Amino acid sequence: MSRLTISLLVLLAGGFAAAQPTGHPVPPSPLWLTYEGAQGPGAGKHIVLIAADQEYRSEQSLPMLARILAKRHGFHCTVLFLVNEKGESDPTLPIRWQKEGKGIVHEIPGLEYLKTADLMILFSRLVTLSEARIAHVIDYLESGKPIMGIRTANHGFLENFPYSKNGRSVRLGDDIFGGAFRSHHGNWHQDSTRGLVVAENKEHPVMTGVKDVWGPSDVYQCWGKGKTLDKSCTSLLLGQPLVGRKPGDAANEKKAALPIAWTKTWTGNAKKTARVFHVTMGSARDYQSEGLRRLTLNAVLWCLGMEEAIRPDLSCDYVGPYEPLESGFNYKKLGVKPRKPATYR
Repeated sequence: MSRLTISLLVLLAGGFAAAQPTGHPVPPSPLWLTYEGAQGPGAGKHIVLIAADQEYRSEQSLPMLARILAKRHGFHCTVLFLVNEKGESDPTLPIRWQKEGKGIVHEIPGLEYLKTADLMILFSRLVTLSEARIAHVIDYLESGKPIMGIRTANHGFLENFPYSKNGRSVRLGDDIFGGAFRSHHGNWHQDSTRGLVVAENKEHPVMTGVKDVWGPSDVYQCWGKGKTLDKSCTSLLLGQPLVGRKPGDAANEKKAALPIAWTKTWTGNAKKTARVFHVTMGSARDYQSEGLRRLTLNAVLWCLGMEEAIRPDLSCDYVGPYEPLESGFNYKKLGVKPRKPATYR
């Protein structure tokens, strides 16, 4: 399937509108997933989730989160994917840093529907988009609507991020999300992370009912040497590297706990201020932690200014089976391959 064919499929997606459940703002398409919101506090609101990383199986975790948000809490959800020329969700696509990815322009169909979104949840990694595609993202960042970033979102785009403010280039990680990946503080694919609630912010709405956060991904170092989270951010959760890959393993006393979840705001050229939440955990297997799912659900409600709806007993149980693959780049060994988006419904 050529890039032209993908574009035509996007245009023709409107032909599915008659089959779309009432109220959802995005027509069905073989290139993305839509979930009609049931009853709940999110009724009438639309969340766009962007699954476009190559390492942490966002193509599995974001549909899982969308099902919870739609079925249990009433949000209309749309999941967009990084796709190949066959219209398949393809986490194996190279990036421009790789020899085989030289000059590549990636495709995430459906970004134009960000204009209908009340919240964008971004989980991309070193993606290069066309000017027309990245313009939809930048327009959203200028809108004043809330922004959530998961794991690799703070280095979500490799090239062609033509966004500036007051004559200076805007950095997606440092400026918007509050920190950009600089190194693995934990041991990459060798240890795991235990979440530690920041005591002075334990009463923050996002932390309601959050406990026992653990995941097999490692802690990111998102700031320069000797630096940490900026004072403009509110740190909610620290990540303590462990000596092994089990929840009960001991803390690695040689590695300090670093911030892994925080809130902040972003104000663009339009002078509209958006709430921002960023969490640097978030692999598909991290999301087997109920604590991390609850943190994310609470953050969705906080981002949307719906703190009054946050309760410690809100359900973050799976809707349907969830059997995520391991993180990593050894795609053949891990069983990772291009699949139609409908596979993840």
